Amino acid sequence: MLTLTHTKPNQSVLEFDNGTAVLFSYATPVAAFVPGKGYIRTDQFYSVTTSRHINRWVGVNCHKTTQAEIESLLAALK
Repeated sequence: MLTLTHTKPNQSVLEFDNGTAVLFSYATPVAAFVPGKGYIRTDQFYSVTTSRHINRWVGVNCHKTTQAEIESLLAALK
């Protein structure tokens, strides 16, 4: 089962049964929580607002990764 929560304007979190959660800023997946790995965030810059969304959700101590890796989480969990 999937749970989509709108956390703030233009910001949503999609949660999966396995504990993985993906943060969307507008319609773009930009960060995730992966069980056993922790928080990850995209290394791609989109906007000041998107950076603010990420920083509020993951904090400052997280691993940066490619946008492709974050998108691959969604593909793997379909």
